[in-house]
Order: sequence, then C-alpha cells, then structure tokens
Amino acid sequence: MRRAALIATLAFATAGCAAVVGPPRAPEKHDHAATWQKSLARPPLAVSAAFDARSRLWLARVEGGHVLLSISENRGASFSTPVRVNPDPERVAAEGENRPKIAFGAGGEIYVSWTQSLEQPFSGHVRFSRSLDGGRTFSLPVTVNDNRELISHRFESMIVDRRGAIHLAWLDRRDAARARQRGEAYTGISVYHAVSRDGGKSFDANHQIAEHSCECCRIAIALDTDDVPVIFWRHVFGRNTRDHALVRLDGKSKPARVSHDDWGVDACPHHGPSLSIGTDGIYHLAWFNGATGRVGLNYSRTTDRGGRFSSPLGFGNSEAQAAHPQVLALGNRVWLAWKEFDGRESTVQIMHSTDSGLSWSTPAVLASTDGASDHPLLFSDGVKAYLSWNTVKQGYRLITLQGEKS
Repeated sequence: MRRAALIATLAFATAGCAAVVGPPRAPEKHDHAATWQKSLARPPLAVSAAFDARSRLWLARVEGGHVLLSISENRGASFSTPVRVNPDPERVAAEGENRPKIAFGAGGEIYVSWTQSLEQPFSGHVRFSRSLDGGRTFSLPVTVNDNRELISHRFESMIVDRRGAIHLAWLDRRDAARARQRGEAYTGISVYHAVSRDGGKSFDANHQIAEHSCECCRIAIALDTDDVPVIFWRHVFGRNTRDHALVRLDGKSKPARVSHDDWGVDACPHHGPSLSIGTDGIYHLAWFNGATGRVGLNYSRTTDRGGRFSSPLGFGNSEAQAAHPQVLALGNRVWLAWKEFDGRESTVQIMHSTDSGLSWSTPAVLASTDGASDHPLLFSDGVKAYLSWNTVKQGYRLITLQGEKS
C-alpha cells in the first residue's frame, strides 16, 4: 500500500508533556497545574468493552467519579443497570489513552483496573477491584503500585494468563523521581509490572521492566501462545529518540527494539502502540510515527517472538491526521482500525488481512461522527471481531466486522 502524502498536523495532548514540532523555539512558561485541572474537568468519554466466556458483553465507563460496569446479553442492544465498582468517588482517568480495563478469571471472576488521578499535576495510582459474584458486588479497590509518592503511576494495562495470574503493567515515575532527588538527569520514566497469583486478593511486589519509557503513551499487552504476557511500548532510545520496544514477561527475555523511525522529540506524543498475537504465534504490531517526512501509521509482524520484524507497512491518510491504530488477530484473520479527521468529521477506518498480515484490503470507512469521540477499540469474542467506539453524538456503538472470513 502506498502511503498518502505525509503533511499531517500533529496534535499532542498536554497532560504532562509540552510538545514542540518544527523549528526550535524559546521555551515557554507553562502552567502545569492549570493544564492538569483542565484535563480533570473534561467529561469522561473513554470506555472499555470485553466479552466473557459466555459471550456476554461487559462495558466499563466512568460517571461521577465511579467506574460503572454493565452487561449486555444482546450484543449491545441494551445493557443492565450499571453497578458501581468503586463505592467512594475518586478521579478516574477516562479520556484519550487512559480508560478502565476489564478482564475475567476462569471461574467467572471479573477484574477491573483503572488509573486514579491525584491532585498533584500528572500524578496517579493504579487501582484494582474484583467481583466474585458475577458483577453484583465488587471488592474495595486496592492500589497496586507499592510506591505511594504523589507522582505518576498511570496508563496501566491488564491481562489474565491461562493459569489465572493477573498481570498489570504501567508507566511509573519513581526512578525518575529518585534520580531528580540525586540531582541527576533522567529521560522519560519507567515500565513496571505486578502479578496477582491468588485471583486478585493480593499482588506481588512491583518489578521494574525497563527504564526510560515515554511518559504518557499507553502500553499494549497480549498473551503469547505459551501463556507468557508480552508488552509493547514507546521507548526512549539514546538522548530522545521515541521509538518502540517489546518484551516477553517471562523473567529472562530482554527488550527488543521494534521500530527504527528515529523520531527525536523532547515530549510525549500520547500515542501508544497496539499489539495482538494470533493463535499461530505471529505478533502483529501497529504504531504511530511522527518523524519529519515520515509521519504516519505503521504495521509490522514477527514470526519468531521479536527476533526479526517485517519491514513496516505504512497505512492511513496522514493528511487526515490518521491516528491511534488498533490491531486484532483472530486466527489468520487480522484487522487494523484507526481514526481520521477531515476537518469536519472523525471517521474510523478499517482494513483486514486473511493471510496473517501478508496482504491487506483497501481501507474503508466503518463509522463516522461530527462530534467528540473516543479512540476506537478492537476486540473479539473468540469467534468474531468487533469495534467498540463511544461518541458524544451517537453514544456507544458496537460494530461487528463483516466480510473478513478467511
């Protein structure tokens, strides 16, 4: 596929990072407290959706400081009365790349995680709760990060392996804060990981996965065919090159560099990657690159768990600000979805592969809105693929992806 002309205007979120694109300018004084308060005041638009083992659709959204969980027995046509996950209201991050997460245990347990925003600018805690009675009631939330400083522990991702262990990975500022206390420079922050081996009753001590990650880009997580979680994130290489790294959380693997876009920027683009692993063991990866002259979305695959990666395939229309890619593998079927904006409408674009990412269909518009909208989310019930999208004008939309059978 030929990439469209790359003249996009990069729109950077301001939560914690001030971005500069183009010729260097004198640094401007920025009111971080005001920016933080403004971000906290935005209506929570980001939602999560997941199917349980009985193919029931669960939806997590945020309202009034509560994570609300509801269930649909009819593929989103109607939902049950929402249940509050956290009994006491708190600032729950639910915009941009932050959203509550839903996962399930083999015995019907329901796990929910989220980022709690704190008063200090760009600070937060990773929170967790579980239900052992089918979602009727939830345990009192616990804070998973064992460092409790008023700093950033945010942008968590969650997955449950086939043995029932619950894995949480997030971006954590503790190492950067310690370096600052010692008067040392520190680029970016760190990736941390914690595991619960008793169904969410308790979590092991936090473990550092990597230092010098980007500050505010979501972490992608997926389960490999051998039951090992794999994470994929935007990393800071060298002085300030914001490319991507991947690692298997098996306790012995080292991070592998995935992208070589050489995007040098002294800011966080709030543009995390996406990862899906097929039943054939092929890793499918998608990300955004903002390097001068090569701005756009990219897809790559690896058949040997990160030993070698295919040459990146550019996709999307950069003139329409193609952004926030999602990838989903279901057997040898793979989907890519992303968001574009033409100055009037936001659209979700989709393309698919029936040969494990070797070739792709032409892009097509799947949905559109002329109001504010969440980033698109791809997921499956194990048989079919779906797109989850929340918009101000149309509300919540669940779209079954048709015509992609191999």
